Amino acid sequence: MEYDVEIRDVANRRFACTCQDFRANNLGFCKHVEAVLLHLRKRYPGLFRKAEKQGSDRADIELDGRDNSLRLRSNGNPVPARVKKLFGPEDRLLGTEPEDAIELINQSIRRGSKIRVSQEITAWLQNRQRLAESKNLRHTYELKVQQGEWPAQETKVPLFPYQREGMLHLAFTERALLADEMGLGKTSQAIAACTLLNRLGKAARVVVVTPASLKSEWEEQIERFTDLTLQVVYGPRSSRLACYDNPAFFNIVNYEQVRPDALDINKRLAPDIVILDEAQRIKNWNTKTAQAVKRLNSRYAFVLTGTPIENRIDELHSLVDFLNPEILGPLFRFNRDFYQLDERGRPAGFKNLELLNRRVAPVMIRRRKAEVETELPDRTDHTRIVEMTQAQWDNYEEHDRIARKLLAAAKQRPLRKEELEILQIKLGMMRMTCDTNYILDREDTTCPKLNEIEEILEEAQENRAKVIIFSEWERMLMLVRDLCRQLKIGHAWHTGKVPQKKRRTEINTFKSDPNCLVFLSTDSGGTGLNLQNASIVVNCDLPWNPAKLEQRIARAWRKNQPNAVTVYNLVSAKTIEHGMLDTLANKQALADGVLDGLGDLSKISLVSGRQAFLERLEQVISVTKKTKNPPKPPPPVPADRPLAFGQRLHDVLGSELLSCEERFPLHGEQTVILVVANAPTRHEKAIREAYADSITKGNPDGNTPPAIQIIDRATAEALKQLEDAGVIAPTLRSFRSLLPGTDDEPANPLTEEEQSRLDEAQMKAKRKLRTAAVLTQAELGEEARQPLLDTILQIAIAWSIQHRLPLPDSVSAALHPSLTACWGEVLPALTEFEAQPKTNPLGVARLLRPLLKD
Repeated sequence: MEYDVEIRDVANRRFACTCQDFRANNLGFCKHVEAVLLHLRKRYPGLFRKAEKQGSDRADIELDGRDNSLRLRSNGNPVPARVKKLFGPEDRLLGTEPEDAIELINQSIRRGSKIRVSQEITAWLQNRQRLAESKNLRHTYELKVQQGEWPAQETKVPLFPYQREGMLHLAFTERALLADEMGLGKTSQAIAACTLLNRLGKAARVVVVTPASLKSEWEEQIERFTDLTLQVVYGPRSSRLACYDNPAFFNIVNYEQVRPDALDINKRLAPDIVILDEAQRIKNWNTKTAQAVKRLNSRYAFVLTGTPIENRIDELHSLVDFLNPEILGPLFRFNRDFYQLDERGRPAGFKNLELLNRRVAPVMIRRRKAEVETELPDRTDHTRIVEMTQAQWDNYEEHDRIARKLLAAAKQRPLRKEELEILQIKLGMMRMTCDTNYILDREDTTCPKLNEIEEILEEAQENRAKVIIFSEWERMLMLVRDLCRQLKIGHAWHTGKVPQKKRRTEINTFKSDPNCLVFLSTDSGGTGLNLQNASIVVNCDLPWNPAKLEQRIARAWRKNQPNAVTVYNLVSAKTIEHGMLDTLANKQALADGVLDGLGDLSKISLVSGRQAFLERLEQVISVTKKTKNPPKPPPPVPADRPLAFGQRLHDVLGSELLSCEERFPLHGEQTVILVVANAPTRHEKAIREAYADSITKGNPDGNTPPAIQIIDRATAEALKQLEDAGVIAPTLRSFRSLLPGTDDEPANPLTEEEQSRLDEAQMKAKRKLRTAAVLTQAELGEEARQPLLDTILQIAIAWSIQHRLPLPDSVSAALHPSLTACWGEVLPALTEFEAQPKTNPLGVARLLRPLLKD
């Protein structure tokens, strides 16, 4: 690579360089500057010493990177008056457009003034002009669309509104990150943006960098969405160079080709747009692939990935660094700003994640399925626990024994490199053994997971449903393939060993042949493929990474999927696979927090690399075949505490108690208990004691208890009169009486909207209960579990709407003790059903039916 280095003032160390490091680090220095200084010091020692002592004999116009402003540095040298007046007291440019100021300064230079304009300013002015141009281009485009001069759709296939928004973001942000969840059509949005820029005369050549397995997928999508020319780059280097010399509009290459060809692509093809598909391939900044990709030059760059963060937040840094290194700065500063470091400088936690979200917001657009695709079908996830054979356990425990020894050593000292390698191998072998011994032993083909797969395939065969089956290991898929042959089920085969052109044949066969019901794939098919004709996804084994798991599922559960999708995760009982479930959940929480702002970002924790490794080892030995501790029974459900308080107060005060209500304010979650009593001062101690015993004592559910207010009859009547006269406004959404034998329905009738929502929730509950009943009668107890859980949630929502309480958003929230009044005596049984998957669904259905009789 070639860079321009500028040495303005050796004494005061004022330099510039066109490399990325210099742009990003704000240090005013880089390794290329150091190389030039070493050369000058060696080549011109006398002049160099003089320059170090005397400094520069010219005034300089420089770019101040702290606030993106122009500054005058006279360095003690005279400055022409017409130039001096352009700058304010702090020598910052004031009141003049930078372009006009530079033109005036250049005129002075041509007259002989000893002033220099830094090379940084030229690039800075070009960027300003491009930003203004993009703004004007967007205005022009949208105006012509509104006037009917240009079509509203840039592609042959119409885009959804959110996809059109993504197209505009890519085209007019210029260098942008499209991080939509998988299945929302990132490919089509990128193709549309390229087509739009071609219409505007800003793009004639596009390079699409994609995993090799997806090149044919891109070819198919480009032909579907546009008539612009394309070529797929294959073959040896000579063939690739010939393609670069004769480019089409779209030129599709894979990451492995970019490593040796990056500079040739720049020189020969000179792309206007570079698209990185599945861009997590450059998440590790120090890999050769990432370094090569970041050498690609273009005005426009689109980074496409549904998983900008898979394991660590510095993966996001690497992606944004390709777009614009100035956004997040150098990696050392990024780590300082967003990681909490221990005394050794190692990551120990996160900080400033809200700031990180704001930093990337201008270049990143991310939509979740729940936000933009209300028409997406339902998705149901099932985890099926499978018992291993004795032979599997024998092998598993041998690998486990070695892992335990390494764990004991790791707690005392850092593991050596060879020990870490052995540990990685043993972890992998344990996971392989969870599938089948056949992966490591060709003589043992037993595989308990095949029994589960056979049931799934037989049901799919009856319903003519198509199935995608994933495994990290080809040998596991070979056993499934043999099973398909036994069942006489057509299947397609997609692994890394299948040549790229043959992969397309296998994919098309699965899509078009009604007799080909099963698509068998390693993780080579886990990204990019559109397989919406499948409605069942089976994961024979779980990856460590939640993003990979979602990538697999998104092959079927994506836009234009006409059917509900069922996901089966096969997990060997009491093994490392059990522990992986928690690991997947923790990693997903980190990605959701940074990218989508979900959850409390201040509470997302990090375990350092060595600690995380130890935790993973703990998972390996924490759940094994030898674990015999029975599951703990669910904690007893406490009674409705406010109602208990009302009963207690009634018993203590008798006729002296005039009223006791729980009031629900319009804003906030904390309720207020209003007690009206005769002579409240005399009874206050007894009231406070009853409140402490019934409401706050123990507080096992950890919720904020209701507040309490005690007033007399006169005050209560005065407040009522003021409210009736309109002097004070009511601030309640509902209330209920806590006295025994009183009606706790809300005083105000439901609005039409509330009644409509109530009716809808009740209808959903009845429909789900009927579904569960049908499945139970067909002896499909496990399948009936999810409809029953949905019924529980809908009943709780309906009850909460009726009583104007906050709506529960999960089954756990629906069964919270605060809704005891909704469930009555059946709450403990429902809580047990929610916690214990093996609970008899028929009994639960009988408990729920009376709750829906009305």
